[in-house]
Amino acid sequence: MTESPASPSPLADPHLVFDPAPADGPRDIVVLGSTGSIGTQAIDLVLRNPDRFRVTALSAAGGRVALLAEQARRLRVRTVAVAREDVVPALREALAAQYGPGEQLPEILAGPDAATQIAGRGDCHTVLNGITGSIGLAPTLAALEAGRTLALANKESLIVGGPLVKRIARPGQIIPVDSEHAALFQALAAGTRADVRKLVVTASGGPFRGRTKADLAQVTVEQALAHPTWAMGPVITVNSATLVNKGLEVIEAHLLYDIPFDRIEVVVHPQSFVHSMVEYVDGSSLLQATPPDMRGPIAIGLGWPERIPDAAPAFDWTKASTWEFFPLDTEAFPSVGLARHVGELAGTAPAVFNAANEECVDAFLSGSLAFNGIMETVTKVVEEHGTPGTGTSLTVADVLEAETWARARARELTTTDKAAAEARA
Repeated sequence: MTESPASPSPLADPHLVFDPAPADGPRDIVVLGSTGSIGTQAIDLVLRNPDRFRVTALSAAGGRVALLAEQARRLRVRTVAVAREDVVPALREALAAQYGPGEQLPEILAGPDAATQIAGRGDCHTVLNGITGSIGLAPTLAALEAGRTLALANKESLIVGGPLVKRIARPGQIIPVDSEHAALFQALAAGTRADVRKLVVTASGGPFRGRTKADLAQVTVEQALAHPTWAMGPVITVNSATLVNKGLEVIEAHLLYDIPFDRIEVVVHPQSFVHSMVEYVDGSSLLQATPPDMRGPIAIGLGWPERIPDAAPAFDWTKASTWEFFPLDTEAFPSVGLARHVGELAGTAPAVFNAANEECVDAFLSGSLAFNGIMETVTKVVEEHGTPGTGTSLTVADVLEAETWARARARELTTTDKAAAEARA
């Protein structure tokens, strides 16, 4: 067993509290990705706890301006940001319809850098990054550089820019919001880092648990989007079906907790009650368990070190239940092994893996790529990329260049595969 460092500098540590702006009143929050799954659940939590939280700014992509305007009015935010400049007139109209005569409308920021702008402002305590995809990297860096506590649901920003994030984050500044990493975060509170033997990340197995690789060749988009326990956006749901999300979480756990890859395991747990476990050197395994509901992890991210009463449902221990655990089928789901490989390569390799996967998921959702073709294509792109040489000198420009190449190459390969399939038909 590789020993943990005697004095690690972890990004996420339940024993450390990074408190940039302690206050007697409600904690000021900025919510990025407010109209998505994480954002809407976070706002529900805030509205139920007005004595604890106050949202000062919201950001969204711009596809749901009516919901964004409603959120702004209910929360009385000062600023609203949208990535799409073309929706600003519709957003102004929606805000005007929500606010009363003579009421001042919130400031509007628009453009691809709008979320980064509000993440970097110094008028909040915590930034919740609920954006989906690697576009969340710039807001993550901005929040950290501004000295905010970062409640991180955007795993991709840590995956693609791990060295960049670690370079500027202070111990305790990042609190993970993924259910698995929030679970590890809480279980790690029971001991010291030197006492940790391994981390065990649980996976529901997605909608295709128990199927062979051959069985997966003909699955449809509708089947891939029918997750058995979680309600998520289409990209994350497909990532759960391929188990790419679990591969990303292995890399994330390594970066967050400074635990070597050979001491991070994945186990399939269909009920999704146990969100992850920490095994200590004395043989004890501490797990964190709740019924599947993201409001619990969100509450940890927004409120730590305090716990928010009734943030999420609890178990009814008067009722019988069965909790199952199975080993991961690495042949049917090679994504976790590939993620470990790119995580060990480091540099721009994780960015290439993530970008190629995003393109392949889009191709699958549009019907131009088979389900098994997602990981086959991502593997090809990673192999062509080879061994990155940036290491700890990684820059944002390196990440963007690698992502651009990976997306273009993935599109080329999926187009070729589609043409070949049509020719065979």
